[in-house]
Amino acid sequence: MLRLWKWYRNCLATHPVKTQVISSGIIWGVGDIAAQAVTNSTAKRYHLQTHDEVKELKINWRRVATTTIFGLGFVGPVGHFWYEGLDRIIRVRLKLRPNSFRFVASKVAADGIIFGPLDLLVFFTYMGFSSGKTSTQVKEDVKRDFLPALILEGGVWPIVQVANFRFVPVRYQLLYVNFFCLLDSCFLSWIEQQEDAPWKQWFKSFLPLKEQEGQGG
Repeated sequence: MLRLWKWYRNCLATHPVKTQVISSGIIWGVGDIAAQAVTNSTAKRYHLQTHDEVKELKINWRRVATTTIFGLGFVGPVGHFWYEGLDRIIRVRLKLRPNSFRFVASKVAADGIIFGPLDLLVFFTYMGFSSGKTSTQVKEDVKRDFLPALILEGGVWPIVQVANFRFVPVRYQLLYVNFFCLLDSCFLSWIEQQEDAPWKQWFKSFLPLKEQEGQGG
């Protein structure tokens, strides 16, 4: 394990962007396999309660590939430049002392306001189109899933990022976040699996009245 970590550090020092891209793709692919296992386990419990036929877990490798591409094409490159650029702006432009309260708080706020919502929006949109849905279907899915995911994640990710921005060196911050994304991908898959669950309707109260009327037909 120590040898693997040394090898990763050498790769990161020599080819930072390429290493971040490849590692993000691998981690997101593994995360999707875990997410499918969690989804299957949840479905099994439901089937047992309703006495329906229980289906054995069969990994959807096309979805794993799709999620891996998301890690490779978006999380890796965008995340690399986001964390590097954010640190440079906060430290050099705003001239805040590293690891100070204002330094960490500014990073957490910027990450929660800018990168977090963008990441969710791109994820749900990309996964919708990659599964063959139309633009109208993707739009409805984003309306259904984006706000619940954003609000629920909003209670967890700031805590994760406080530790990240306070204790983790910039070059390892994306790796740190990606490991938490193993859990997050399970959560997002569960959100998607719930479809039009009653608890999601509560989040629609946050939408403007006109938009709610439009969704109601």
